[in-house]
Amino acid sequence: MSLIPYALARPFLFGLDPETAHELTMASLARTQGTPLSLAYCASRVSDPLELAGLKFSNRVGLAAGLDKNARCIDGLAAMGFGFIEVGTVTPKAQSGNPKPRMFRLPEAHALINRLGFNNDGLDAFIANVQKSTCRRQQAKSALLLGLNIGKNAATPMENAVDDYLLCLDGVYPHADYVTVNISSPNTKNLRALQGDDALDALLGRIAERRELLLKRHSKRVPIFVKIAPDLDETQVEVIAATLKRHAMDGVVATNTTLSRDAVKGMRHAEEAGGLSGAPVLEASNRVIRQLRAALGARFPIIGVGGVMSGADAVSKIKAGADVVQIYTGIIYQGPALVTEVALALKKSRSR
Repeated sequence: MSLIPYALARPFLFGLDPETAHELTMASLARTQGTPLSLAYCASRVSDPLELAGLKFSNRVGLAAGLDKNARCIDGLAAMGFGFIEVGTVTPKAQSGNPKPRMFRLPEAHALINRLGFNNDGLDAFIANVQKSTCRRQQAKSALLLGLNIGKNAATPMENAVDDYLLCLDGVYPHADYVTVNISSPNTKNLRALQGDDALDALLGRIAERRELLLKRHSKRVPIFVKIAPDLDETQVEVIAATLKRHAMDGVVATNTTLSRDAVKGMRHAEEAGGLSGAPVLEASNRVIRQLRAALGARFPIIGVGGVMSGADAVSKIKAGADVVQIYTGIIYQGPALVTEVALALKKSRSR
């Protein structure tokens, strides 16, 4: 049980610029993980086992990519009770991302807007951090599954985007329980064009080919998921679903942040460029999940993410068709206790 209620820390953090608060929080986690100070945020992991995509999840709540871009805080985040954690997005080369300011809170909507732009320290540093984590050193003994999220450098021309994804896949494959191919961030120019029919077919075809080589090289099969946007119509979702199945992808992460501002019109910062996350994304994400489930059938793995601010929100994702869920913005507004709340709600929903 956490020793410090988040309600006491939140006013201080919300008094800071959002990115400053984020950097301070991650630096604190990096320093305190694996020490007695981690009692400030640790929680018992709820047991609610599930097998999905050949992986054994200890419970059905995970951390979405984006919070720990450089994989510095895997052990600290694991202490909060997650069943799985996804870190990244990582790109082959280090990059600073978009100019600051680039993160904005919309407290009245329990939302964030970010246009970070895959700021990270690059693939080599990312892999080194992953290897240092206790859960990787424990390997099969760890109850935590680790997903590694990959992307492309902003400076890489779109016609060479596949090369960046393959470089990252080669690097992370030996260290991942699963890999997520991020083609849906709105903050790297033209990245979402990779969700188009021909571009997605070409990308996933090359990834599928490389996966077979990596399977032989490392004598293990690592599931590959693809992360898509909420700003897709039903026809686009159906095309993506067909492409995922054609190239035997192992699952889909639905969804990333949205470009829509319908739910936050008139609010301060609402017109800032970037992806909107938090409560306003819940219904759009659930709509895409429902469409994916209809198109993919009952057994295709779906990770539901977007707008989970409570246990009830998480249950709505499962009802829409997701198998497991991820959270991110909800932790910023509700604190680490949200992890246990969601895990318990999902466990209870399964027992009904």
